Amino acid sequence: MAEVHVMNHPLIVHKLSLMRDKYTGAKEFREAVEEISSLLCYEATRDLPLKEVEIETPIARTTVRYISGKKLAVVCILRAGLGMVDGVLDLIPNAKIGHIGMYRDPDTMQPVEYYCKLPTDIANRDVILVDPMMATGGSANVAIQFLKNYGVQHIKFMCILAVPESIAAIQEEHPDVEIYCASIDEKLNEKGYIIPGLGDAGDRLFGTK
Repeated sequence: MAEVHVMNHPLIVHKLSLMRDKYTGAKEFREAVEEISSLLCYEATRDLPLKEVEIETPIARTTVRYISGKKLAVVCILRAGLGMVDGVLDLIPNAKIGHIGMYRDPDTMQPVEYYCKLPTDIANRDVILVDPMMATGGSANVAIQFLKNYGVQHIKFMCILAVPESIAAIQEEHPDVEIYCASIDEKLNEKGYIIPGLGDAGDRLFGTK
């Protein structure tokens, strides 16, 4: 079963605390999402392969190591996943970007897909799938299966908040997908919202209600 990586670095803990505060405005919320995403991405890319190359410094010749031509893509689950993309691109500016549009039916709490646009060579890329909130795990599971249907072999899922229920759902359906998150919160309430959570990430990112 794939690992779950909870990033409890003090910078992440601090920025997540700002996000949880209901009085934090949209601008500060967006900035915190982007910054946490960069810090999560730092850990999610720790296993990228390196190759040795000989170069000249201003002083002498030496051998250095570069990332070994790994093709990467970041795929966001719309709409809240958009808030995490720039944080990943800050570290991996050459990554291609894909979008999967979903919303959760308020009655059934099941994901409904309405849009999918992926790089044409997505099957040849390792993918970091991003969505700030992993509540029931339904949207993440559907998006992961979408990517697999397009031939993607290596997927990591990156979120800010998860709960035990959603982690179990991913591990049951896709045990090969590693999960990176800033916190595993307590549980879901009767409406499927994360407790204590931070509210609706999409609404807080974009100032909508």
